[in-house]
Amino acid sequence: MTVAPTIETQRLRLRAHVEGDFAPYADMFASERSRHMHGPLDRRQAWFAFCGDVAQWSLMGHGAWAVERREDQALIGQVALNKPPHFPELELGWVLFDGFEGKGYATEAAMAARDYAYAELGEESVVSYVTPDNTRSIAVAERLGAMRDDAAPRPDGEGADEVLVFRHPSADALMDGGMEAYA
Repeated sequence: MTVAPTIETQRLRLRAHVEGDFAPYADMFASERSRHMHGPLDRRQAWFAFCGDVAQWSLMGHGAWAVERREDQALIGQVALNKPPHFPELELGWVLFDGFEGKGYATEAAMAARDYAYAELGEESVVSYVTPDNTRSIAVAERLGAMRDDAAPRPDGEGADEVLVFRHPSADALMDGGMEAYA
């Protein structure tokens, strides 16, 4: 796979990034909103991050999707399946741009990406790395049925006080009653 496939949910479209997506991405990374993702970043650093998110599709068969609202094609954020060399496991990550929080979009987009990881990529496990003070992302992970896994390895150079690991149940495990399938 060299480009992100398009996935549609009830309200959202997950699609491949285009160059025009960079400006709102860079704006988000320049803001305090990016503090949970090693930001803020200047425009040059944001460009390298953006290119890395896009390039993972051709290099690894997974990566980032732009998330747009179907009703008006508004770009509202990004959801990604990431595994750069310093990540021990495939990570499901999400970010919404300013003004789009509180509507369930992150959960809806992340659920679609999680299900893609299991159904299309054949992954056996997916995690989310979340900073301990990122209460909104912790809430999204929990709404997705993810459970904290304090024994899981963390990205290189990050300790348990810097990042929490949430392990996501597969769609089958959710249907069968949750994380007991992972015990």
